[in-house]
Amino acid sequence: MTIRDMQPADWDQVSQIYADGITTGFATFETSTPTYDHWDKAHTAHCRFVAEEAGEILGWVALSPVSSRCVYGGVAEVSVYIATKNRGKGIGKLLMEHLILESEKAGYWTLQSGIFPENLGSIKLHEKVGFRYIGKRERVGKIKGVWKDNLLFEKRSQIVGID
Repeated sequence: MTIRDMQPADWDQVSQIYADGITTGFATFETSTPTYDHWDKAHTAHCRFVAEEAGEILGWVALSPVSSRCVYGGVAEVSVYIATKNRGKGIGKLLMEHLILESEKAGYWTLQSGIFPENLGSIKLHEKVGFRYIGKRERVGKIKGVWKDNLLFEKRSQIVGID
């Protein structure tokens, strides 16, 4: 397995993994898979990675800006998705560790994630790679008419933004 930069040509496989996450009902507030152009505009141009083996994408990770204000230029939100058949194999941990290293090289000092309380796998993954729980937004949005809480996690760099 290799971890490499995500390419536009990967979108078919990446979007299918995203669609699988949407289907769970506890991975995102999105209810349908966006087009590549829409997804591309919502994510940073750098720090997009896939885990690939024998031409098959097993999972992906990417960053989204949290704000357009310059003071938040070093803060980004994490998206991480693993194909259903590949969950629980450590792929998410490898992707997240790679993302953390590359995000620091790109100047990010804080990574954030919002996770549904039901998504125990994602919570455990974030904790394994050093994210800490910082709070809960209660009933912040609805999926199919049901209010959902969102748990907030963050990881501060020990290298970037410490001065």
